[in-house]
Amino acid sequence: MKATSSLYLKIRKSIEDKILTGAWAPGDRIPFEKDLMQQYGCARMTVNRAIASLVDAGLIIRRRRVGSFVAQPHIQSAVLDIPDIKAEVIARGGSYGLRLLLRKVRKAKNAEEKALAGQGAIIVLRCLHLANGRPFALEDRIINLKAVPAAETTDFSVNPPGTWLLGHVPWTEAENRITAINADAATAKILDVPAREACLMIERRTRRGKMHVTVVHQIFVGATYDLIARFSAKAIAPHRHAPA
Repeated sequence: MKATSSLYLKIRKSIEDKILTGAWAPGDRIPFEKDLMQQYGCARMTVNRAIASLVDAGLIIRRRRVGSFVAQPHIQSAVLDIPDIKAEVIARGGSYGLRLLLRKVRKAKNAEEKALAGQGAIIVLRCLHLANGRPFALEDRIINLKAVPAAETTDFSVNPPGTWLLGHVPWTEAENRITAINADAATAKILDVPAREACLMIERRTRRGKMHVTVVHQIFVGATYDLIARFSAKAIAPHRHAPA
């Protein structure tokens, strides 16, 4: 029994590592159970147990008669999705650019960082997203390196952190907090707008199962960015309306 349990953990860790490092991207099919049985020389029940545990963790989805796949990112909220700033700029017909202003790997220090990574290592990033050569958004992000070890060696001066995470790291839950703010002098200087310019700040936290992945603060110039949410009346519980 102990040997079977140890092998189950070995299979799980092997699959999990390939997903977390981005070797297997969201949407990729993982090997069939019979192939994993041959690879590890074990019973189907052991392989099935390993895959089932990864399904429960939100890393894998099973499709009947098709196979098992690395889970695609999804959000529980029906209101807002996780935006890909690079894709949004390009979709609007703009030319995208990126400046990496800060990149540092260190231990978590303050309360927000420790809530993300405990006593573990994090990567701290500050990026300026550009649209047609003009500042579009200022981004401050911390990534839990225990959850995303491949982030430590990724060149975020070329790959926007959000774009890279969406393409490489499956997640199961996200929370958005949207606030209207006035840019302080330092932020205004980076965004090249007057001090106290009206801006939109989005704070986002994402998790994979019980593990926190990233926390990001993005500040957009209010005049150049908007959020759109579509609703369906069918999703609203029926109730009586008073006359307008």
